[in-house]
Amino acid sequence: MKKSILKIIFFSILTSHIFIAKSLEALIPYYYFPETKSLQKKSLSIGRQAHQLLYFGQIKDSLNLAKLAIKINNTDETLWIILAETQIANKLYDDALISLNNAQKINPKIGEIYYAKSSIYLKQAKIKKAKNSLLSGIKILPKNFKAIFQLGNIYLMEKNYEKAIEQFDKAIKIKIDFWQAINNKGLAYFELDKVELSIISFKKAINLEENAEPLLALASCLKNKDINKAIVFAKKALNKEPNYVDFDYRKEQLWGEKIQISTKKLFENPQLKEEILFAKTKI
Repeated sequence: MKKSILKIIFFSILTSHIFIAKSLEALIPYYYFPETKSLQKKSLSIGRQAHQLLYFGQIKDSLNLAKLAIKINNTDETLWIILAETQIANKLYDDALISLNNAQKINPKIGEIYYAKSSIYLKQAKIKKAKNSLLSGIKILPKNFKAIFQLGNIYLMEKNYEKAIEQFDKAIKIKIDFWQAINNKGLAYFELDKVELSIISFKKAINLEENAEPLLALASCLKNKDINKAIVFAKKALNKEPNYVDFDYRKEQLWGEKIQISTKKLFENPQLKEEILFAKTKI
C-alpha cells in the first residue's frame, strides 16, 4: 500500500513539472541563432549592396552598410576592403588604412590591398610609405601594370626621371595600349631635355587616346618648331579639358618644372588669348 501511494505521488510530481514546462514555453519567446555559414552569407550580401551603393554615388549609405557587414562578420578580408573603399569615398583616409590593415592581417597575399594603401599615402603626401606599399604589392602581383605605372609616377614626383621611364616601359610592355604610361614617359623625357623623344611619346599617346593632356604637352613641345601646329593642338586640348589652363591642375597631373615653363610661354601667344579666357571661365 505504501509503495502504491509513493508511485502516485511521484507520478503527480512528474506530470506537474511537464505541465509547468509547457506553460513556460508559451510565455518565453523562442530565439533562433543562425549558423556561422548563414551569417557569412548575409554579411557578404550586405557587403555587395554597400559596394553597389558606392557605385551609384550613395557614399554615406554605402559606408553605413559596409559597417553593418563588418559587425556581422569581421573575419572576411573582402568586407574590410569594401569598408575601406567606402571610407576612402567619404575621405576617411585614416579609417580606411585601419580597415586595409585588418584585411592584410587576414590575407597578406592580396596585392590590391597594398595598392589601395599606396593611394591613400599619396593623398596624405607620404611618398616614401606609398612607394614601399607599392613595392610590396608588386612582389605579390608583378604583372599589375597599374601598380607599376603608379610606381613610375612616384619616381616622377621624386624627379627620378630615368627610373620613372623604366617603370613606364614595364607597364607598356604588359599593356601596349596604355596611353597614360606613354604620355607620362613623354613628361619624363621633357624634364631630361629629350624633347624629340617627348614628341614621339605624346604622338603615340594621342594615336591611342586623343586626350587633352598629350595634346597640350605636344603643343608645348612644338611651340619652337611649328607654332601653327602647336596652336591647333593647344586649342583642341583646352576645348576638351579647360582645367589644363591652370598651373596647379597640371602640377597635380605630375607636370614637371620645364614643361610648365614651356606651357606658360605657349599661353603667352596672342592666338590663344580667347581660348585661355574661355577656359578660365569654364573652371
